[in-house]
Amino acid sequence: MAAPEERDLTQEQTEKLLQFQDLTGIESMDQCRHTLEQHNWNIEAAVQDRLNEQEGVPSVFNPPPSRPLQVNTADHRIYSYVVSRPQPRGLLGWGYYLIMLPFRFTYYTILDIFRFALRFIRPDPRSRVTDPVGDIVSFMHIFEEKYGRTHPVFYQGTYSQALNDAKRELRFLLVYLHGDDHQDSDDFCRNTLCSPDVVSLINNRMLFWACSTNKPEGYRVSQALRENTYPFLAMIMLKDRRMTVVGRLEGLIQPDDLINQLTFIMDANQTYLVSERLEREERNQTQVLRQQQDEAYLASLRADQEKERKKQEERERKRQKEEEVQQQKMAEERRRRNLQEEKERKSECLPPEPSPDDPESVKIIFKLPNDSRVERRFHFTQSLTVIHDFLFSLKESPEKFQIEANFPRRVLPCLPSEEWPNPPTLQEAGLSQTEVLFVQDLTDD
Repeated sequence: MAAPEERDLTQEQTEKLLQFQDLTGIESMDQCRHTLEQHNWNIEAAVQDRLNEQEGVPSVFNPPPSRPLQVNTADHRIYSYVVSRPQPRGLLGWGYYLIMLPFRFTYYTILDIFRFALRFIRPDPRSRVTDPVGDIVSFMHIFEEKYGRTHPVFYQGTYSQALNDAKRELRFLLVYLHGDDHQDSDDFCRNTLCSPDVVSLINNRMLFWACSTNKPEGYRVSQALRENTYPFLAMIMLKDRRMTVVGRLEGLIQPDDLINQLTFIMDANQTYLVSERLEREERNQTQVLRQQQDEAYLASLRADQEKERKKQEERERKRQKEEEVQQQKMAEERRRRNLQEEKERKSECLPPEPSPDDPESVKIIFKLPNDSRVERRFHFTQSLTVIHDFLFSLKESPEKFQIEANFPRRVLPCLPSEEWPNPPTLQEAGLSQTEVLFVQDLTDD
């Protein structure tokens, strides 16, 4: 007997693993198994804990190391309302009930045995969810074809998406599991669920998610919520930062009774949503304040950085300007030094001055730009270049200059040019034994 029980347990665990994986989207099967084992294979608690972790709420299995790992179940008190079928009345009713009791017992026993045996032969196709949204849309179309378009607004998404939206919007989520084969499902849908008052209450105050348990998505949720009979309704909300079932309604319930029960459940748990809204507003305000502070800090930081950048640019401009001035000074110093060296070289290369008694000598008086006068003798046979070199070697002479004569007024070709490749001699230039020449400064030009 141990082998069948062990095989049955393994099959059940495998189904739960696949259901949990489809609900949470976790790819690792080992992680799914570890999570389910932590929750004692309770799919509903495991899915809720997983959703809480995705919302940033710490898992109940990650407390401080100094405390043992525990699952908090003290706050999971669920309001349950079960409507039993009416008892038979009169002798005729009791007689019919007693006569049919053995047949019903035998029928359902054989049916359960058949389903149990069928699980070993052919796995339940509902255990693998391939198109959860398609299951919801298909059930919605079938529902409208059978009961009309006056019904609560169906949430067109998966069960996990409905839980996430209810948690994000801080709304109640009403889950309806439809048992197609149950005798009370048709009456409940037609007369209770499609009642205008019920439709108005559900549409105004909660999200509504529904699916048939014959669909894989509905069957998966059925395995998580563990309904006992049909019709089945579960009220889910965010309570103490966890998505929690706060009410279960099972059995054929009338419209007025359903409205009263739903209103009672919402009124009893409204304070949790109000508290959570206040906490969220406080968190949002804190986040906005922190964001404003961060923006102000970044603006101040950018302003300081901009000031520092401008200061750095100003320092760089000053440094470059100082470098340019220094380079200009150094260049000017090099030019002056080179000019002085050139003057000294020219002075050393000058031929000796002829004596006054030399009949071939020429006495020239130079009038410099600074109104000073310089006198020197040259030989008639010497080139005009010698005159230029003499003047260039003088400390008082400008860097660039030309020599002019007055009678007639002309510029002496002292340096080689296209017209005078070889400057003429003093005699060829028509100078007399005594001459006054003017030095014209060309440095600015």
